[in-house]
This record gives sequence, C-alpha cells and structure tokens, in this order.
Amino acid sequence: MADSGPKRAKVGSQNKRCSVVSRKTKETDIKHTLVDYDPTVQVELNLDGSGKLEISTGIGFLDHMLSALCKHASFDLKLTCKGDLEIDDHHSVEDIALTFGSAFDDALGERKGIARFGHAYAPLDEALSRAVVDISSRPYCVASLGLKREKLGALSCEMIPHFFESFALEARITLHVECLYSKNDHHCAESAFKATAVALRHAISRTGRVDDIPSTKGVLA
Repeated sequence: MADSGPKRAKVGSQNKRCSVVSRKTKETDIKHTLVDYDPTVQVELNLDGSGKLEISTGIGFLDHMLSALCKHASFDLKLTCKGDLEIDDHHSVEDIALTFGSAFDDALGERKGIARFGHAYAPLDEALSRAVVDISSRPYCVASLGLKREKLGALSCEMIPHFFESFALEARITLHVECLYSKNDHHCAESAFKATAVALRHAISRTGRVDDIPSTKGVLA
C-alpha cells in the first residue's frame, strides 16, 4: 500500500488549539482540520470549539458517532473521506481514526497547562458506558464494548473498537472505554462515543497554570 503519510499544517497557537491534517493512500483520501476560523476552509477541527460539524465519511453511522463525539467534546470538526467502500469499510474507518488522532495531537500542542486526566459515564436509555483518558503521550487503548451485531448501518461493529484503538495511537493518549451494560448495540456504541467525548473534554481542559507540565517526570512527550 502506497502511503504518503499524514500531512500536517499548524494553524494555531497555544491559545488556539487547532490543526490541519490530511492523509492519502491508494485506499483513502482524508482531510481533517481542527480550527476555529472561517468554516469555508475545507477541513476543520478545533479543540476549543462549540460542536460545529461538517462530516462526510461515506459511512452514515460513523458520521453519527463522530458528530456525537465532537458535539459533547465541544470540538469543531470538518472531515471528508473518499475511501474504497466498494471493498468494505476497514480502510476508511482506520484511516479516519488515524488522521483524527493526528489532528488531535497536533492541535493539543505542548502538553502543559491541562488537566491531563478525564473520566466520564454516559447513559443512553438502558446502556451505560464509561471512558477514562490520560493525555500521557503513551498510546494505549482498551475498548470493551461487547457488540453483538455484525454491522450498525454500514459500519462493521468490529471496526468500532478498532476506531478507538487507532485514534488513541495517533493522539498519543491512554484510553479505556467500556460499555458496562446494554441491550441495544446502537445505544452501546453511542454511549461509548459520548463518554469518550466528555472524558476528552475534561482531560484537555486548561487549568490556568500555563507552564505546568502535569507529570512528576517534568515532561509529557
């Protein structure tokens, strides 16, 4: 597989936590931006936004999950993907997660002056999910959802944990997300994305101690 790798363009500062990232392979052409400027920019993601969204992945249920995540994390996101969905959804979902994680990492910038840790519970009717985040710079993910269906819409259920794993890898975070109980796979997945959103929002929140690195090692890199 030919892969040009992620292309990054810094568009922000410490006060504007935003990033532009694109990734192109023979399988996908994805562009992400976390930004807080003119929404006519092709792809945008801003960590300090208000949930402004323009998402087109070609996979309706993934659009729904990304919308829920960014809304409840208060991210502004514009994301487009042209993938090889005539084969299946694997390449698109994986590359979307990787580039979204890269954009998150770039937008966050220096890992100082933030809470670092975040956790949240999110219910959706009978389903309850928990997410715990550490902005550790040590990528690791445990995603335990217990999904039973083969697909939710056009999204393979096996790709949902893989999305979280790929995102955590490129975002350089530790993420534990678990659906504690559920009877409905849609509710299970959506509550997991919402819990992750709120945990991320808390973890990246500014503490007011601008130069403080939240580590006894004195570095998060």
